[in-house]
Amino acid sequence: MAHFRRIASTSLTLACLALPLFAAMGAHAQTAKDAPAAAEQELPPVKQFALTEKQVQGVLASQKEIDAITDKIPDTASDKPDAKVQAELEAAVKKNGFASYADYSDVLDNIGLVLSGIDPKTKAFTQPPEALKAQIAALEADTKMAPKNKQAALAEMNAALKSTPTVQFPENIALVTKYYDKLSALLQSDE
Repeated sequence: MAHFRRIASTSLTLACLALPLFAAMGAHAQTAKDAPAAAEQELPPVKQFALTEKQVQGVLASQKEIDAITDKIPDTASDKPDAKVQAELEAAVKKNGFASYADYSDVLDNIGLVLSGIDPKTKAFTQPPEALKAQIAALEADTKMAPKNKQAALAEMNAALKSTPTVQFPENIALVTKYYDKLSALLQSDE
């Protein structure tokens, strides 16, 4: 289930970073209240590697089936993986070229890292820590957001900044940018 936590955490981070700032702030205020404790736990750093086009296409192809499986997992699920669910996930990702669900999760983490630095309007890439710093500065300057929500959002964003790595493989940027629209739609449908 650690992979579920990482995906939840990646999705939460991407919700803050990949969407337009004001939309992210509105969603973030709600997300900050409802975020599961598992997503707030310290997770190991992303294991970065060069992505292949086949891996990105595999994520896109398997996501609908993965979502159908993970939607059946109760919110109260423990850290112990349910053997039946784990087997379904393994089978779903293997159909799309992954060695295991852990392999799929690592690919998804690398995609998510790159997505977090892509501006949705211009498709220009900024290293994720720099993009997050810019969003923190914009949020600090915002006078319309409720102070309590603003403080919570800033605390979460500053905490995320401490563990947000830079993209180590520049070729991943070009590949994820090529599939940005499909990957972005996939991310938004997960929310």
